Amino acid sequence: MSAPTQPATRWLDADQQHSWRQLLRGSAQLFDDINRDLEERSGLSLSEYEVLVRLTEAEGRTMRMSVLASELVHSRSRLTHTVRRMESAGLVERRTCSDDRRGVNCTLTDAGFDRLVAAAPGHVDSVRARLVDRITPEQMHQLGEIMAVFADDGETAHAPGDGAPSGTSADAGDE
Repeated sequence: MSAPTQPATRWLDADQQHSWRQLLRGSAQLFDDINRDLEERSGLSLSEYEVLVRLTEAEGRTMRMSVLASELVHSRSRLTHTVRRMESAGLVERRTCSDDRRGVNCTLTDAGFDRLVAAAPGHVDSVRARLVDRITPEQMHQLGEIMAVFADDGETAHAPGDGAPSGTSADAGDE
C-alpha cells in the first residue's frame, strides 16, 4: 500500500514573503515595545493588563478561567500562571464556581481595579505613540478589519492540507 500523495506546496512569492516577515517582525516589535512601556510605567505586563480589562468588562467583574483564557487566546496553563501571580499581588481572587464545582472563577479586586485605572492613561499614550498616531485613520481601520479575519475565525480556520478549498485560510501556510 502506498502513502497518500500530498498536494504540491504553494510557496510564497517574494512580495508575500516580504509581507509575512514584516508582519512577524513588526508585530513582535510593537508588542514588545508596548509591553515594556506598560511594565516600566505601571509594573503590569500586557497580559496582566488585559486580564484586568476583561474582568472590568465582565458582569460582577468575574469570569470563569476557561472563558477568560479563550477571550485572551491564552492556554489555560499560561493564564493560570499569570492569574496566580496577580492573585499574590492582590489584584484578583480565584474561587470555585458556585454553580459548577469543577470550574474556577477569577474576580477583580478593588486593588486590581485601582491598579488598572492608574495604568490606563500611560498604556493608552503608549498605544497611541507606537501604533495609532503612526498610521493614517484609514490604515488603522484596515488593520482592524484584517485582524478581525483572524480573530473571528480562530475556531474555524483550516490547517494546511486539510482539504479546505483553495483561497481559504488553508492557503496561509508558513514559509
